Amino acid sequence: MEKLAAECQSAGYPGTLIPYKCDLSNEEEILSMFSAIKTLHQGVDVCINNAGLARPEPLLSGKTEGWRTMIDVNVMAVSICTREAYQSMKERSIDDGHIININSMNGHSVVPQSVVHFYSATKYAVTALTEGLRQELREAKTHIRATCISPGLVETGFAFKLHDNDPERAAATYESIRCLKAEDMANAVIYVLSAPPHVQIGDIQMRPTEQIS
Repeated sequence: MEKLAAECQSAGYPGTLIPYKCDLSNEEEILSMFSAIKTLHQGVDVCINNAGLARPEPLLSGKTEGWRTMIDVNVMAVSICTREAYQSMKERSIDDGHIININSMNGHSVVPQSVVHFYSATKYAVTALTEGLRQELREAKTHIRATCISPGLVETGFAFKLHDNDPERAAATYESIRCLKAEDMANAVIYVLSAPPHVQIGDIQMRPTEQIS
């Protein structure tokens, strides 16, 4: 975390990174985190739901435990954090907050790779959740905005989690093309947040230029 904070400062991003350990598959820990944020920082104005993972569990032979883990992190945690962030904004009369869901291109198309089919289903859920959230925010007569950012291949530890028994295959995933970087995602978030108050960006779909699918 200290290294990440130093990199953010050297890149010119203002502010201070304050880490808080939280298991997003555990609702009690999520609620505890939001309680701590309220105590220490009054509340949440911007929520970026960035956590996500894939387990290599096909539809015809996958383990229920792997499916449940993906649902808990990719869908339930997003929903719980969104609800708590909105409630934090509402109780403080924050009318210009923003909730950003880091989705995936797998939330818009199903690729012919069995190990990511269930993962893709969870990301389709994020697509639906973000649009549903947008509609509910309008019904609530608030100007809080909701946005998806849907990247293709980003060079992170994602592939190593997906192919945890085959690190060479995971590494090859990022060597085949010039992938998106974490900085590209950060710049997309900044772009979304910098849009004028009357502009709501629904979804940014972004891929590496060399990516085929």
